[in-house]
Amino acid sequence: MRRSIILAAAIGSLPGTGAFAAPRTFVTPYIEAQQILDVPITGGRDVLTYSVLAAGVDAGAAGQRVEGTLSYRYERRFPWGGDGAVPSDTHSGLARGSMQLVPNLLTMQAGAIATRTRIDARGGGIDFLGRGDNVTQVYGGYVGPSLATRVGGLDVAANYRFGYVKTDDGFGGTALGDGQAALNRYNSSTSHLANASVGMQPGRLPFGWNVSGSYSRENARPLDQRFENAFVRGQVVVPVAPTLALTAGIGYEDIRVSQQAVQRSAAGVPVVDRNGRFVADRSAPRLIAYDFDGLFYDAGVIWRPSVRTTLVATVGKRYGQLAVNGSFSHRISSRSGVTIGVYNGIDSFGRSVGNNLASLPTQFAVPRTGLNNRFDGCVFGNQGTGGCFNDAFQSASTSNYRARGINALYTNQRGAVSLGFGIGYDERRYLGPVLVANGIAFDNVTDRGVTAQANASIALDDRSSLSNQIFVGWFESGLPGADGVLTGGASSSYYRRLTDRLSGNATVAVFATDQTDYDTDISGQLLVGARYVF
Repeated sequence: MRRSIILAAAIGSLPGTGAFAAPRTFVTPYIEAQQILDVPITGGRDVLTYSVLAAGVDAGAAGQRVEGTLSYRYERRFPWGGDGAVPSDTHSGLARGSMQLVPNLLTMQAGAIATRTRIDARGGGIDFLGRGDNVTQVYGGYVGPSLATRVGGLDVAANYRFGYVKTDDGFGGTALGDGQAALNRYNSSTSHLANASVGMQPGRLPFGWNVSGSYSRENARPLDQRFENAFVRGQVVVPVAPTLALTAGIGYEDIRVSQQAVQRSAAGVPVVDRNGRFVADRSAPRLIAYDFDGLFYDAGVIWRPSVRTTLVATVGKRYGQLAVNGSFSHRISSRSGVTIGVYNGIDSFGRSVGNNLASLPTQFAVPRTGLNNRFDGCVFGNQGTGGCFNDAFQSASTSNYRARGINALYTNQRGAVSLGFGIGYDERRYLGPVLVANGIAFDNVTDRGVTAQANASIALDDRSSLSNQIFVGWFESGLPGADGVLTGGASSSYYRRLTDRLSGNATVAVFATDQTDYDTDISGQLLVGARYVF
């Protein structure tokens, strides 16, 4: 399922500018030193200062057979003062690439990400320093070949993808409100996805047609959760006007999700390991979380009034319920545009991370705040393109869920100024056996989240730039007694290239979290730093 809106922007020539430069081949390793002052405005925490040493690399290629972009950064933070302050490590990175093994026929695709995510939708968010008791480090990636060719008048395509997602164990428990029981914690997953299709464009026949099939499987830990989905689908497209076509499809699918039962103590309490994960009871039979097989169908329209505007909208029945999907893109000018996507499907944390990665292009740009290079929000390209990971990183859930939502992106670049705005709504209705943990049943629980982000960058001259970011997120769990969590922040960063290899930066930021049963936590951060590129 396509969850991200395609991003098509190259890395800017100045750090944090977000400029949409032409693709080029480059490798830029760097080291960086920073000093950070973290001031609690509310919440009663200690004032902290951090010394930061970082190393990273930005790289890109845009040849005829190889395309790709990589951005990776490792930080070691040394806090000074404050109770319990200890050194910490952070990894952040994003990579996406492709290589034509056989030109115009067979391509190898790959992507990877390292960032931090929320553990529990009921807990607080991640501040600009990547901290929080509801935070875990996550690593993910995928690799696989794709084939596309024409055989006579037929379009033939196939692809295979292997994915892997892992979270770190090195973080504490999530702070929850009174009466809130801890949920199971994510560990890792491996996934396989294979697709194939054959079809024909309208021309020889008064309509176009396509037949496709897919098989996907995921194994997730803990509790040895298994997801399997196989389907076959036929589709027709009937042009009714030069800019309008009707489309309809019907298919059959079989979906099954199962897992091990939870081991319980003599008192009936779930047993957890030292990392807070439920322990499987392998003597008990496997539990069925979701089992569905049957027909699905949809019908809709494809409208393309110009080469700059495309609308696809369908409505039908899938998973036994109403299903609405759609996308809209409009290129306002060569430097601005808007895109909207509506999605609906069965998903999981691990598969969602992989789907978002696979939807990104091979050239991308991610604005830096100066305080971090996190990749858990939105990135913006030109002409309305971009991608958001907010749906995947709403929380690292261990259960499969029915995912529904909408994302919208707007971008505009005029002269030295680049603007980007993204907003999304994501809904997860969890699928699982009724696991009663301290009286809480998780099956059919629905989490909801709304996120919005705005970026504004300006190149002040050929040596300096200013980058600003504002974001806000609201999350609400459907678990009994859970209240909504509101997070938000704003930052402004100034960058100055001092020599060809040395640059300096300064950042000011504020971050806030508000949730019931806890005091509103507001903090401010100040940063000064220097970067040397090789």
